[in-house]
Amino acid sequence: MTGRLVVENAAIATVDAAGTEYRSGHVVVEGEHIVAVGEGPAPTTETPTQRVDGSGCLVTPGFVNTHHHLYQWVTRGLAQNATLFEWLTTLYPVWGRLDAAATHVAATAGLTWLARTGCTTAADHHYLFPREGGDQIHALVTAADDVGVRLHAVRGSMDRGESHGGLPPDHIVEDTEVALVATEQAIDTYHDPAPGARIRIAVGPCSPFSVTRELMEQAANLARRKEVRLHTHLAETADEERRCLEEFGCTPAEYADQLGWLAEDVWLAHAVHLSDDAVKRFGATGTGVAHCPTSNGRLGAGIAPVRGLLDAGAPVGLGVDGAASNESCGLLEELHQALLFARQHDGSTALSPRTALYLATMGGARCLGRDVELGSLEPGKLADLAVWRLDGLAHAGIADPVAALVLGPPAPLALLLVGGRTVVADGEVRTLDEPDLARRLRATSAYITREVAR
Repeated sequence: MTGRLVVENAAIATVDAAGTEYRSGHVVVEGEHIVAVGEGPAPTTETPTQRVDGSGCLVTPGFVNTHHHLYQWVTRGLAQNATLFEWLTTLYPVWGRLDAAATHVAATAGLTWLARTGCTTAADHHYLFPREGGDQIHALVTAADDVGVRLHAVRGSMDRGESHGGLPPDHIVEDTEVALVATEQAIDTYHDPAPGARIRIAVGPCSPFSVTRELMEQAANLARRKEVRLHTHLAETADEERRCLEEFGCTPAEYADQLGWLAEDVWLAHAVHLSDDAVKRFGATGTGVAHCPTSNGRLGAGIAPVRGLLDAGAPVGLGVDGAASNESCGLLEELHQALLFARQHDGSTALSPRTALYLATMGGARCLGRDVELGSLEPGKLADLAVWRLDGLAHAGIADPVAALVLGPPAPLALLLVGGRTVVADGEVRTLDEPDLARRLRATSAYITREVAR
């Protein structure tokens, strides 16, 4: 968009540092940025303006998904009653069939559904590079371009197969040096460090049980030399903790600390099994956490200590995680689940609806190092915003619009802007043909999951 757009007559939750909200206000967008936010109608101007009547709606910042595996969209519904390790060993051979075309279809579908649930920026951790799989990172980047959302593509890696004590089959892991060279190439080819970037690259060895110590250390050195962020899975399950204690003589969090992986340029997925000392250490080092409540529930992994992490000062965002461990794949639902999980863990005051909204917006932006640009509705920030319709039967009678959004049923999305460009309008993605995408997805999924028991 190059003109001027005004959303007015809407409730607005800015999620700024003061928690400013307006019962009936306006947001003014010019080009890619927000230029004004305030109470009442927007000031009139001679500039040609598109006006959106937000009566009955709530405007929030666009959501930030801090952890996903988009390729998994083509393998949903498998290993339905498995623990994490059982689930992985079942699906690794299936994922070994991925090629770039399948990954592109899966990523397009995943990003489309994320957009329909309010997501404007997604971090995707892609660590599978089958030898005949083609250019997987290009498949992800072009999918994000097709849908119109921002993508932080985490170039993952695994160099520890079954023959070396890891979980993945040997044929889907990479040589350490090959993985590092390919990661650097991805950064050089696709990473855009400029403000307002649509595509950024991060460095992401998969996990302590699929990656050697050498790769963890050298990946951190690479990321810091190239000035990009670091990401991996950590402390997701009790099985992982036991394995780490047996092999390394320390917990996953202690292992990460030894390797220089607790720092402000790092965000870690899950962080379910943390000691009180580890929680404090995350806060002291500014290490971010991608909290994935639905996936953790699906796999019976446990509940992350979100309240403790927030109190310690650690950045915490929300993650959908892979579609094969979270078949609903929507980010709006994660606000609801995060609130419920936190209260189950720490009591009824552990997480408020507004804190849940913060996790999905500013919390996620902090994890990705983009809180100066994203995560709140303020003049000068990128015009990534969502307009939620709350005037139907599903939310009638809930006077507090933020509570309606977080506690009520999933709200219809009236409008989603990414850098001022319309991606969703009236609940439909306007950048591509959804029925055609669904047809391609069904065909790809049938091919990839052939002969696999549900």
